[in-house]
Amino acid sequence: MSSNITFTMIKPDAVADGHIGAILAKIAEAGFKLKAIKLTQLTKADAQKFYEVHAERPFYGELVDFMSSAPIVAAVLEKDNAVEDFRTLIGATNPADAAEGTIRKMFARSVGENAVHGSDSDENALIEANFHFSGREIF
Repeated sequence: MSSNITFTMIKPDAVADGHIGAILAKIAEAGFKLKAIKLTQLTKADAQKFYEVHAERPFYGELVDFMSSAPIVAAVLEKDNAVEDFRTLIGATNPADAAEGTIRKMFARSVGENAVHGSDSDENALIEANFHFSGREIF
């Protein structure tokens, strides 16, 4: 895999609210190609490991509990400039601050339940993709 990939999760709030199809449509309309996708649920241990970079932050426990509370959709996406373009597509972490037409503005409930995760760097995109998918699951 090259640096033209990014990783996303459709979070438990957006899955529960029935937004999987609409979010995937927005992703496709923005020119991203699906390289891997699955509906899954993180265990608490999985969520702790995935978000360990935030372990010292006050929201870590709440984030782990939320992300392991219900199913998510994990996906690897491909496009030139994937990480930056996807971060633009999803919008600000706080949906109140997100630009009109972004995924978080359209589908997030709150700053804590903000519909989607997006990798913040090429390096983390590879790490996060490999956390959720084996090499034979990414096409």
